[in-house]
Amino acid sequence: MSEQVQQGRVQAGRVDEMPEGYQGVVVVDGVGVLVVNHEGQFYALRNNCTHKDFPLLGGEVSMGRITCEKHGAKFELATGKPKTLPAVKPVRLYKTEIEDGVVYVLPL
Repeated sequence: MSEQVQQGRVQAGRVDEMPEGYQGVVVVDGVGVLVVNHEGQFYALRNNCTHKDFPLLGGEVSMGRITCEKHGAKFELATGKPKTLPAVKPVRLYKTEIEDGVVYVLPL
């Protein structure tokens, strides 16, 4: 990896290669982070449901929420807050930045 990476800042990909509905995972400080393009906004959150540690990657995204495929818990993309049971704890959020057409993810 490049030595120019800021502490915990990871390149997720080019904006033009991450269309609406895109989901992908990058590793930030040893943690898998899900990157989602929903309605033109990039969101980043830890890639695991707080209910049973199941990956959120591939979950349905609708109305600003992602659904865990395992048990159906829904999390708000913007806040990480659980919106349906069985999850009761929020998912950790990460910050996204766009610079020169590239999406970066870094800890909040």
